[in-house]
Amino acid sequence: MTGRPIKHSLSLRGHRTSVSLEEPFWDEFCAIARSEGKALNALAAEIDETRGLEAGLASAIRVYVLQHVKARVDS
Repeated sequence: MTGRPIKHSLSLRGHRTSVSLEEPFWDEFCAIARSEGKALNALAAEIDETRGLEAGLASAIRVYVLQHVKARVDS
């Protein structure tokens, strides 16, 4: 792992976009989607709908992953 973000393609409500995420964040994002029985694009769309305009999608995904991991640790 180099720690450098890797570009990943997503489709949000029929529009193609990409996010650059570090491998551990991408891997955990994929694991969360699987555990919730959701497609990656569907989970990304949910995160996109709740993020503020000041946050980019990649940042919003990182925060979502962090909150998800913290919730597991706290429970």
